[in-house]
Amino acid sequence: MDKADLIAKIAQEPEDRLLLARILDKYEQTQRKNIPAVTAFLSPRERQMAQALLHAAGVRTGYAFDGGYKAAERQVLIFLPDWAEEPDGGDLAFLRADFHGADSSLTHRDILGSLMGLGVARERVGDILVSPHSADIVAAPSLRDFFLREWDQAGRVKLTVMEIGRDALCVPQVQGKVIRDTVSSLRLDAVIASAFSMSRGRASELIAAGRVHLDHVPCLKGDKLVAEGAVLTVRGLGRAKLTGVGGLTKKGRTGITLERYL
Repeated sequence: MDKADLIAKIAQEPEDRLLLARILDKYEQTQRKNIPAVTAFLSPRERQMAQALLHAAGVRTGYAFDGGYKAAERQVLIFLPDWAEEPDGGDLAFLRADFHGADSSLTHRDILGSLMGLGVARERVGDILVSPHSADIVAAPSLRDFFLREWDQAGRVKLTVMEIGRDALCVPQVQGKVIRDTVSSLRLDAVIASAFSMSRGRASELIAAGRVHLDHVPCLKGDKLVAEGAVLTVRGLGRAKLTGVGGLTKKGRTGITLERYL
């Protein structure tokens, strides 16, 4: 199967095909020159497509994902030469923007907006970890000096930016709510209704409106069956994970356990 057919098998949208073509270019660069090659930061959905592409191409080893910490949402894909068993850790830069003493705190949107205002492409920035008095960011190493030199403000709030080590990242504790419920089936609309405390009809409306993602991929089918471990995202409402599927009750309903992230 040639390159175009391989990509077409995984992606239908033009922007997705372009992304996968760039990923294959990075893979081929490593194969040709026997040097590491690193992609832009990928979203969870893009990572799934990248992994599907590599598996379809018969590539099972020789690459790794890295976002700076274990649960990172945005990660780069690193292709490894035959002389490297794992990434050397130099493929990412870590910076902290301190706004201690500011009259108001900053949000993820404030920080991202300030970076975009500097003309930085989103694909060159990984996760943004906001704390009460600072924000840590993961970025492409080529941006390190630029950020240290130019990034000094977010809105009206002055920033003090410094480089930090990977181990110094301040990763916020994810708060979750455990939900135990029973559903008539593991259909997407039924599980969404349980996870987000709404009627099944309302869940169906959200799915039809394109606001629901299953494992980071848009899903318009309310009758799609949800597997244990699946991640459910509803735009505007948040994210949940189906962490457990139990047996049937006496009334024939299926017991489930969900973790909804607050």
